[in-house]
Amino acid sequence: MTFTLLAALWFTAVGNGWFIWRAWQLIDYQRIVSYLFALSVPLVLFCAFTALFSLFALPWIRKPLLTLLLLVSAAANYFSVSYGTVIDTNMVQNVFETNCQEALALITPRYLLWMLLAGLLPAVLLCSLHIICQRPWWMGLALRLATALAALATILLIAAFFFKDYASLVRNNKPIVKLVTPANAISGVGHYVQDRWFSGSQALVRLGEDARTGPRIAAADKKTLVVLVLGETARAENFSLGGYGRNTNPKLARQDVIYFPRATSCGTETAVSVPCMFSGMTRSHYDATLARHREGLLDVMAHAGVSVLWRENDGGCKGACNRVPHTDMTQWQLPAPRCGTEGCLDEVLLYRLNHYLDGLDNNGVVVLHQMGSHGPAYYRRYPAGERPFTPTCDSHQIQLCDHQALVNTYDNSVRYTDSMLSDTLDLLKGYGDRFNIALIYLSDHGESLGEHGMYLHGAPWLFAPSQQTHIPFLMWLSPGWRQAMHVDGHCVSQRAAREAVSQDNLFHTLLGMLDVHTRIYQPQLDILAACRQS
Repeated sequence: MTFTLLAALWFTAVGNGWFIWRAWQLIDYQRIVSYLFALSVPLVLFCAFTALFSLFALPWIRKPLLTLLLLVSAAANYFSVSYGTVIDTNMVQNVFETNCQEALALITPRYLLWMLLAGLLPAVLLCSLHIICQRPWWMGLALRLATALAALATILLIAAFFFKDYASLVRNNKPIVKLVTPANAISGVGHYVQDRWFSGSQALVRLGEDARTGPRIAAADKKTLVVLVLGETARAENFSLGGYGRNTNPKLARQDVIYFPRATSCGTETAVSVPCMFSGMTRSHYDATLARHREGLLDVMAHAGVSVLWRENDGGCKGACNRVPHTDMTQWQLPAPRCGTEGCLDEVLLYRLNHYLDGLDNNGVVVLHQMGSHGPAYYRRYPAGERPFTPTCDSHQIQLCDHQALVNTYDNSVRYTDSMLSDTLDLLKGYGDRFNIALIYLSDHGESLGEHGMYLHGAPWLFAPSQQTHIPFLMWLSPGWRQAMHVDGHCVSQRAAREAVSQDNLFHTLLGMLDVHTRIYQPQLDILAACRQS
């Protein structure tokens, strides 16, 4: 049993040192019993690991099992400690669905050293141990059962004294339990696999098959074109259009855009926000499993006879464009400066877009999915010569950078998004003689830059800081589009300044912008409905 106890001690002290430290910080030390409660936290963990390893780390599987758990725990702890990441099902989904470029950006020298010291070396030591068991098998089994029972009894005894303290700690700080490794990673993988591959074979659910374009678009003197620029990892806090002190949006400020300062996201990661906003479900009723097996916004547009095109420069459309024409611009292998070894700048989304528009003779929707301000390599999201804010954090190890340098780098990426959006508008204005044009830009989620000790994104939405959920959202409505769709632009500007919006509004707002009539359209979720004159 010595081996089992040592393994339990390692996973308690090393594997969950971060969890214990964070739990201790949340305890109110006003009574002596609070200190005893704090001391009980590592003891409960030790007993739990002792019971589990006694029952499941059997002689013929214990080395490979514990080796795997060591490596998983080391990786989970690295991201929790370094970035404040919460390891749950959504984060596991991000891991499985990310692309190589995004994954490689996280493989830093610090990560490799961490994995070597906290994962690989302990695993090698574990595998090199020669464990001698001289007891008969039945005696060993009895000892395992007795040890497990003793550990469980200790947990129950502690619970008898501190149940209210544990209940209060967990109830008031729910994300804390997702710091327990390797339970967090195992649970996340289990739920992801269950939801993704074992939730039962489901036929595609059709949506909005009754969709048809209405009288406004039919009576217009030109075809209608709506461009949706889907941003990545942009947070509203750093947009000067919304009041940020730095001028991060100098070009858009001259483009007569309508900015919505109170916009929020459906999720805090692309894998949630993108399918959510295109699903037609609101955040409070979003069902990821249903969304994977049901048509979405672009399918409804296609049912209505609208031409649809998705251009990709991020990690994929997460199912939103599966049944409509789409192209991954990173696969075009364009030369520098547009593209390089670490991906493409967002200007690639405009490459030969004019060729497509030249041939478009129908009402259309074009989605441009940006790389935006995706971290941690923010310095890769803009041309090297275009960095008005210095010094910068030219490293993937953002948690080691000076905070102001990190903010400078992020702001440079926002400034580049401003330039790309302005270039998009300039391109579209050149087609004003053929189309009534409108543009929407919104980000999929925000980003943490060290606030509250958190970096990147992916925190559970209910507990996520505003930096991860408060997103930039803007519109540009050409005079021709306003006239054809009978929308009062002044009314839109006034309502944008005072009313809260979210990604829940995108589905129905876009339907309204292309005058698509369908039973599933909900005018109360259409941002422009109140400003549309009959």
